[in-house]
Amino acid sequence: MQTALHVTTRVLPGNKIEIELPPGSEGQEVNVFVVLPEQPPAKRVNVLELIEEARRYRIGMTGEQIDAYLREERASWDF
Repeated sequence: MQTALHVTTRVLPGNKIEIELPPGSEGQEVNVFVVLPEQPPAKRVNVLELIEEARRYRIGMTGEQIDAYLREERASWDF
């Protein structure tokens, strides 16, 4: 009969995990499945909405100021 263990652990620095198995397991070949927690989907922003927001809230800004704002906004995006 095949034995299965359910172990919860934390990801260590360097994206590594450590799992401690029962005595007598040393040298055996095992299969390891890693199930990552669900992440909320990234919020997607419509570029036209972004431009409209820039127009609405950035009235009176110079072209250079708007370019700087857009650079900051792009830098904050997750890819």
